[in-house]
Amino acid sequence: MSVDLKIVENKQMIAPPKTSASLWDWVRNNLFNNWYNTILTFVAGFIIIGIAYNVLSWVLFEAQWTVITNNYRLFMVGRYPLSELWRIWSLLTIVSFMFGLCSGSFKGTILRLSGILAGIYLIHLLAPFTASSSKVWLAVQLAGLVIGFLIALKLPYNKRIAIIGWVITIPLVFFFIHGFGILPEVRTTFWNGLLLTVLLAGVAIILSFPLGVLLALGRTSKLPAIKYFCIGYIELIRAVPLITIFLMAQVLIPLFLPTGLTIDNLLRVMLGATLFTAAYAAENVRGGLQSIPNGQYEAAKAIGLNPFQTTFFIVLPQALRAIIPTIVGQSISMFKDTSLVAIVGLLDLLGIAQSVKSNPEFLGRHMEVYIYIAFVYWVIAYSMSYSSRRIEKSLGVGER
Repeated sequence: MSVDLKIVENKQMIAPPKTSASLWDWVRNNLFNNWYNTILTFVAGFIIIGIAYNVLSWVLFEAQWTVITNNYRLFMVGRYPLSELWRIWSLLTIVSFMFGLCSGSFKGTILRLSGILAGIYLIHLLAPFTASSSKVWLAVQLAGLVIGFLIALKLPYNKRIAIIGWVITIPLVFFFIHGFGILPEVRTTFWNGLLLTVLLAGVAIILSFPLGVLLALGRTSKLPAIKYFCIGYIELIRAVPLITIFLMAQVLIPLFLPTGLTIDNLLRVMLGATLFTAAYAAENVRGGLQSIPNGQYEAAKAIGLNPFQTTFFIVLPQALRAIIPTIVGQSISMFKDTSLVAIVGLLDLLGIAQSVKSNPEFLGRHMEVYIYIAFVYWVIAYSMSYSSRRIEKSLGVGER
């Protein structure tokens, strides 16, 4: 025992003392450590200050943001009828409640995302250009977030209920937006702006994932018919750009339909985007499957698991965990690629921006429009990327 204590004492004596470097020490060691780094620091500082001054002066004093505030409803929901906007607000209330319910149930990443969502609501609530009726609905959204969070804290089996709630919410989205004869029907030609962008990206991402998993498993199948069908589909779809898929869905699908049968243009675009994204998702999943060592298969076989159990309980969960960054990257790419639908006659967020800047009242205001559109895309894409990083950290992706 005494020998062990001496060893510990010696280690403590040998260990170097901890030092805390101040901000000035960091600046001196990294920016002013020699004469040429000092010159580069001053030159870069003057350039950054000059750019920041010009940008801020334009944003605060020269830019005319009325092109955004006067057309804000167009950017959000496009030409959706004003009398039916209560349906969009009601749907958003349900989504806000579900975010609050998940925040109280799962905590972690979804709680932080709910905080971002609450911040967006609060900014719009305090914005001077927001209509009084919209401010009432925004207050309802904040209340929905808080109520959902408080209910989840007291609700038993809250995680299961939250998952079931999202499964129910997805069909409710299309019911509220379309109506389906129960509510007054709103044709898809009136679904524009950010509403259309989010719907297209959401449908393509959600539906393409299970389809991509099935294609990846089919590509690794030992049955030649299934294997070569999946290979042919994946390689064919990945060989053409997304705009080609949209044009084919627009032009070719009606040629193969029976006389008198038509498929809505938006539905065809959603189908094309889903099939396109599924091909890339399949390759991502296949890469994850190939990263699993053979020892996992051998261990599963040793404990008596059949091939189905081995795949869905041992191999697939590990493969999906390994490709979380790739899946999120593909989802962000799909979200941004929705801007291509303007070529087939749909007005997403970017399409609305094109029509707004063409208005004679706002000629020459294209810079403000594009900056606003870029900011909206950045907020959503960054939120997806942030969620990915949080999930990777919680699951220990990349750690051994």
